[in-house]
Amino acid sequence: MTTIRTTLRELVRIPGGGRYALSATVEAATSGMLRPFIVIYAVLIGLSAPQAGMTLTVGMLAGLGAVPLSGWWIDRGARRAPAVAALLVRAVGALLLALVPGIAGFAIGAVLIGVGTQIAPPTNSALVAALAGPAQRAAALAAGRSLRNAGLGAGALLGTVLVATGPELLRWLALATALGCAFGAAVIARVPLPHHDVPAAAPAAATKEARGAGLRTVTVLALAGIPYAFHADILEIALPLLLVQGLHASLAWSSGIFVANTVMVIALQLVVVVRLARWPHRTVLFWSGLLLAASYLAFWLGGGTGGSPGTVLVALAIVPYTLGEILYTGSGVPLVIESAPPHLMGRALARWQLSYGLARAVDPIIITGLLSLGAAALWLPLAAATLLGAATLRLGTRWHRLYRVPKPTAGGASVRGAGRAAVRSRRLLGTTSGNGGPLRKWLVDRAGACHRCRWISPARADPPGRSMERVRISRRSPARRPQPAVDGRRAG
Repeated sequence: MTTIRTTLRELVRIPGGGRYALSATVEAATSGMLRPFIVIYAVLIGLSAPQAGMTLTVGMLAGLGAVPLSGWWIDRGARRAPAVAALLVRAVGALLLALVPGIAGFAIGAVLIGVGTQIAPPTNSALVAALAGPAQRAAALAAGRSLRNAGLGAGALLGTVLVATGPELLRWLALATALGCAFGAAVIARVPLPHHDVPAAAPAAATKEARGAGLRTVTVLALAGIPYAFHADILEIALPLLLVQGLHASLAWSSGIFVANTVMVIALQLVVVVRLARWPHRTVLFWSGLLLAASYLAFWLGGGTGGSPGTVLVALAIVPYTLGEILYTGSGVPLVIESAPPHLMGRALARWQLSYGLARAVDPIIITGLLSLGAAALWLPLAAATLLGAATLRLGTRWHRLYRVPKPTAGGASVRGAGRAAVRSRRLLGTTSGNGGPLRKWLVDRAGACHRCRWISPARADPPGRSMERVRISRRSPARRPQPAVDGRRAG
């Protein structure tokens, strides 16, 4: 039975995996201490809540503009440097929050934190893809997410305890976040990378059409994944409004559902991802959409039921919601990685992150606006859009295939550009291998019954440059293979 401990041990045993795990844990724990209280900190230094929210939104949008640059950087062959840069940018932003407690310091710090937060997912995914092989990639990504979730939860609990003593400690929490990100960057900078897993930069002769063809499947995935991304703000925005305003339940229900979701994600993410490793990632992502859509319909039914039964139904619907979230986070990025050519992986991850970040930037306005019109105005369109995205992913397998690395020949040249007939003839004749193909062996076997000249395989003692030798076969004498050379001469 696969356990979380076993999978984390496998991550640590990967060359460089231990340092990556240490960096992810420390960075998440320190960031979790400040993350729930950053708006409160903005209010304490003189900003209003809408101003703080607008500043954070501007920072996230600025981060979206930096995502394509990070993808281009990854495609140039970089792996450690983009991940280190993302952590250092967040460290500088948190340091400005701590040392410049004013509106200007908060605005600049929020922008830098937003940039670092948006470019972190593609850079971390590219780093893990370079450390782990294809068979370990999904489990390694899931292990990293579990470490981050556990670190964020532990940091949030520690920050809650510290802030209870007084709000003046928020500046020290920002300083701790800066130190944690800087420590994580220093650890990542010393992670050893296997050179054969880092593809070379794209050739200069590659055209825009070729690059577009390589990323066409990723574009379909990114567009179909936009409805999926709305699940991220369901727990923080939609469910609290549904429970408190629609069902008139206490805030304890909302916090309890949030805690239950966090615990289930930490406990089940690695186990579920490893158990489903035998299934194609596209199929897993399809089932994720079905589970999320089912949970949205259950939320709608719970809001329509009302009272205590409706509240209980909403609480129970968190189970399929959490499973859908686990399947989405465990299959989305691996599917993008395996759908793109290696030299375009950075742009593929950036394109996926752009769709996710764009949905995260607009879904607060959409969720609150639709909920103001009624529960059905939100949950039914959201479920339908998620089902449409899942159907697009499912049907996309018929027209878009995953990228396959072309197999090189003995000379090192790729056979992808050769014609199908040439490739088949070379395989039959065995010109790409030293043992000979089936057609060549058939010719050798039939040479004894033929009355004309035949091409037969030479002895292994022949010089490397001579792959075939023409031998005259007599009508009365059987076919003979040339004998090995003796003292520089060939025997009869």
